[in-house]
Amino acid sequence: MRNAISIRDLSVSYDKKRVLTNIFLTLEPGFIYGVIGPNGAGKSTLFKAILGLIDIDTGLILVDEKPIEDIRKEVTYVPQKDEVDWQFPATVMDIVLQGRYPHKKLFQRLNAHDLHIARDAIHQLNIENLQNRQIGALSGGQQQRVFLARALCQQAEVFLLDEPFVGVDVLTEEKIIEILKKLASQGKTILVIHHDLSSVKSYFDRVLLLNQRLIAVGDTEEVFTEANINKAYKAQLTILHKTGLIG
Repeated sequence: MRNAISIRDLSVSYDKKRVLTNIFLTLEPGFIYGVIGPNGAGKSTLFKAILGLIDIDTGLILVDEKPIEDIRKEVTYVPQKDEVDWQFPATVMDIVLQGRYPHKKLFQRLNAHDLHIARDAIHQLNIENLQNRQIGALSGGQQQRVFLARALCQQAEVFLLDEPFVGVDVLTEEKIIEILKKLASQGKTILVIHHDLSSVKSYFDRVLLLNQRLIAVGDTEEVFTEANINKAYKAQLTILHKTGLIG
């Protein structure tokens, strides 16, 4: 089996402050990975390093045994909501169709096939009635459905989702998980940054626990233990115990 993502000795710094240190990871296709760790653990930085969006200090990152520059159209990214300009004058259909551009050459136009793929993605997310709405006029759950539809429209092999459940309703959260499980069953590789520890065991096949260094990675039942959570969260343990998320 080929490795979907292979990371060797990754270290990243911002303003001379180390954010990720000596990360070694091998992630296989066909699984949903929960990327878990406290604020400042380097979770979003890990995603941006995989995507080639930031400079790294050291390391090698391969996707399907290739550099990201050679396989970018096979990797799709759903950013945090606060990274999106919701006032941008674009409709739902405009945003979803963006998923087709990685498959196009410079100045090549979208065609009927692209529209068919976009409409199918919109149907999967149950947002047909929103396709002509401006994205800023949508609720949080509707906005997240739109960006997942864009990711589906890209027809990628690797999906990186940064906190997709923040600010969404229960039905949207259930729909997102349903779609992610379907994608994993098709052999896709899914990485999800997630903060709600109470749902980790029901949502993810495997867990990647991170706090600037890799704490543990593997099957959820084996890795998502109180001992590993303690290592990852350290100073936040008191809060987690009080909220009943661990203990």
